[in-house]
Amino acid sequence: MTVTPVRFSRFVALGDSQTEGVGDGDDVTGLRGWADRLAERLARHNPGLRYANLAVRGRVAGEVHAGQLAPALALRPDLATVVAGVNDLLRPRFDADEVAGHLEAMFAALTAGGARVATLTFPDVTRVIPLARPVRSRITALNDRVRAAADRHGVVVAETGLHAVGSDPRLWSTDRLHASPVGHDRIAAAVAHALGLPDTDDSWTRPFATPPGPGTGDLRWAAEFLGPWLGRRLRGRSSGDDRTAKRPDLAPLEAEPAQGCEASARCGTST
Repeated sequence: MTVTPVRFSRFVALGDSQTEGVGDGDDVTGLRGWADRLAERLARHNPGLRYANLAVRGRVAGEVHAGQLAPALALRPDLATVVAGVNDLLRPRFDADEVAGHLEAMFAALTAGGARVATLTFPDVTRVIPLARPVRSRITALNDRVRAAADRHGVVVAETGLHAVGSDPRLWSTDRLHASPVGHDRIAAAVAHALGLPDTDDSWTRPFATPPGPGTGDLRWAAEFLGPWLGRRLRGRSSGDDRTAKRPDLAPLEAEPAQGCEASARCGTST
């Protein structure tokens, strides 16, 4: 499908840690992430673009809906991205219809407000995290519902879940839960291409020319990342506790908005 390019002046991103930019930078030097990278691409062709990023790590789809939709609508975006659901996939109780319902409610409200809305499908993370194989069917179920909801509301879908390169370990950070800088760049390229932005193509779908090198062993990964993640779940804690959005207000890319991490002790690696 060919998408007619349009001009954008107010871009608002909603979501969880991936949209916040975890895996691309850190909480000391700052997070970049695919939404920031997409905003940079947009700004090349939309001088004066203002951008807000309301995403907060650890949020499930219902929390994104409850906490970010109203602030997003108040900013009157003409472009919005909505990406959530991975945190739901990883929890013991998962209801694909419930998660998709939250996403569709956001699609409906944002499009009704005049925004062009974009989302994406999720790659098969079980190729990167073998221990996550039980969630493979959940990924398929959620992707199917995302596509159907997007179709009902004219939402653009970047099909990052359809291409094998999405599971290449080089696109993932060492925690295997967040995209690496290269991965974030590919996601930005995928959304830009789906939106029909100038100077975009399908190169984001292509595999690397060389095979991946050896990665971190599963036992080491489990000790460094899976264990702490499970520990937070058992304690009822989220990596997003005590955090706010990194760019709560629309601002030009050159501006440096206040960071959402309000206390350095809360700025750990997250999901």
